[in-house]
Amino acid sequence: MARPAVRTFALSKQFGATEALRDLDFEVGEGEVVGVLGPNGAGKTTLIRLLLGLLIPSSGRGEIFGLDCQHETVEAHRRIAYVAGEANLWPTLTAGETLHLLGRVQGRLDLAYRDELVDRFELDTSKKVRALSKGNRQKLALVAALMTRPDLLILDEPTSGLDPLMERAFRSCIDEARGRGQSVLLSSHILSEVEVLCDRIGILREGVLVEMGTLAEMRHLSALSVEATFDGAVPDLSQVPGVSMVSVQGSSMTCQVQGSVGPLLKALADVGVRELLSREPSLEELFLSHYGAGLTAQGDSGNAG
Repeated sequence: MARPAVRTFALSKQFGATEALRDLDFEVGEGEVVGVLGPNGAGKTTLIRLLLGLLIPSSGRGEIFGLDCQHETVEAHRRIAYVAGEANLWPTLTAGETLHLLGRVQGRLDLAYRDELVDRFELDTSKKVRALSKGNRQKLALVAALMTRPDLLILDEPTSGLDPLMERAFRSCIDEARGRGQSVLLSSHILSEVEVLCDRIGILREGVLVEMGTLAEMRHLSALSVEATFDGAVPDLSQVPGVSMVSVQGSSMTCQVQGSVGPLLKALADVGVRELLSREPSLEELFLSHYGAGLTAQGDSGNAG
C-alpha cells in the first residue's frame, strides 16, 4: 500500500508563548495537489519548515513518504524539491550555473526537461543571479525544482513576482506533475490559483486546521447567492428557512441561502418569477466566511508564519 507523500500526527510548534501550529493532523496523498490557505501568521510556513526539518516540533511528528522529517531528513530530502516565496540564491553565479549546481545536489536531473522549462519560463540562463529581477529569480527557483521531477514538490508562495503569462506556465507544469503521479503541497495567497490547481484545500487559522476537503465539500461554509427578478411585487421572504440578507431593489431581489434551497423555491413557486440565478460561492467567499471581509489570505513571514 502506497504511503502518503505527507502525513503529520498532532504536529505542534511553539515560539515562546505563541502557538504557531497546534495538534495538526494533515495528509497529502501520492499524485495529489493540496493547497494550504491562511492569513499572515496562520502557520503555513511553520508547517513547511517543520516538514523540511528546518524547525524542531514542540510535539507530534511529520513524515515524508513514511520518513520521519526530523530523524530521516536526508533520506526525505532526496524525494522532494522546495520553492520558497523569496528565492535566496548565489548572486555571483549565472542562472545556468545555478541550475547545474542544484541539479548536481539533487542528483536526478532531466536535462531535456530542464531545457524545456527554461524555454517555457523564458529564463535567460546567461545572466548572473544578482542581475535578475524578483520574478526571474522565482522562475529560476521553479525551474530548479521542477527539472528534477521530484516525488513531492513543496511550494511556498511559488508564483510570487511572476506575471500572468508565467503564472499560466506554472499552472500547466503542476498539472503535468500531477499527471505523472507527483505530489504537491502548495501554500499560496492567490485564491484563484489554489481553486484551479488543488484537489483538496486546507484552511489554517491561528495554527489550527479549521477546514479540510475538496472545494465541493467546502461549499457548505458559505451561503448560496440567489438573484431573482419578478413580474410584479417582490414577495416577503424574511420567514423562509435558510434565507438571509434579503435585498430588494424595484422588482429585483438578492439573498443568501444557507442549506437547502428547497424552501425558497417553494416560496417562489406561486409568484411570477421572470429571472432566477443562483451561484455557488467562490474559494474567496469560502475563505472570507472563516476570516471575515476585513481579512485576505496573505503569505506568511517570520517563524510564526
